Amino acid sequence: MSRGAYSINNSGQIVGYASIYLGYGNACLFDPTGGGNNKNLLTLGGPSSVAQSINNNGQIVGWADTSPGCSGGACLFDPTGQGNNTNLGILVGGSFSEAYSINDKGQIVGYADYNPDYWHACLFDPTGSGDNIDLGALDGAYSVAQSINNNGQIVGWADNSSGYFHACLFDPTGDGNNIDLGTPGGTWSIAYSINDGGQIVGYATNSSGYRYACLFDPTGDGNNIDLNSLIDPSSGWYLYESYSINNNGWIVGTGDIAPLGHATHAYLLIPEPTSAAIMALGAALLASKRRR
Repeated sequence: MSRGAYSINNSGQIVGYASIYLGYGNACLFDPTGGGNNKNLLTLGGPSSVAQSINNNGQIVGWADTSPGCSGGACLFDPTGQGNNTNLGILVGGSFSEAYSINDKGQIVGYADYNPDYWHACLFDPTGSGDNIDLGALDGAYSVAQSINNNGQIVGWADNSSGYFHACLFDPTGDGNNIDLGTPGGTWSIAYSINDGGQIVGYATNSSGYRYACLFDPTGDGNNIDLNSLIDPSSGWYLYESYSINNNGWIVGTGDIAPLGHATHAYLLIPEPTSAAIMALGAALLASKRRR
């Protein structure tokens, strides 16, 4: 039996998925005591579902199949497990969608297709009435919103005219004033998380094509920071990706550490005063830019 936990809120509520039968899994609200009193959050009529995010009010989003053999739909789950789940719908012309993040105001982001071959980052109407906002891309055809903070700032990735995925700070109005967060020296980057201070983490590639965990300059001016430059080089660690940053500036992700062999390990990065000041610079720059 397989299971996975994808999100935890400040109250210790945990969501993800657990298998139920014949390889199918359902979104799950886990018993944090490990006592096994897990709650099946069911689907939208199909066999499978996954819970991706839970906010501090206990609201849960992810995706769920709408019928057997049908593509999944972004879903606001009924946390009681009674199955009164809300289908968050799609974009005009599309057929599937997924929700990845919900903030404490109940704002939900993810992506939806707008024709059979292309998809865009999406700010979903939480009522399920279908007034979803297409957040656009970066001169390309694809984008995904990965995270929304309590100030309504949205990050993820979008492709540019050259077909490369770049980390992106999306315009939440849908007017398309999206900010390319860049990838100095390389061609690819993705933003996975933004905290309430506007600090953004993910990964970028260097000129050799190697991934490195990255703290992005939210202004889009390209003053991105390789997080490996903020750790002791004698530690043996190389940080590949950063998946989440909390409001204290603590960062989690994956990397490898030479003494243990070149295999992937999870890390927790807690900034010291000097590096914390550097990390705060990005948020300050964004605030300054907004006041202009």
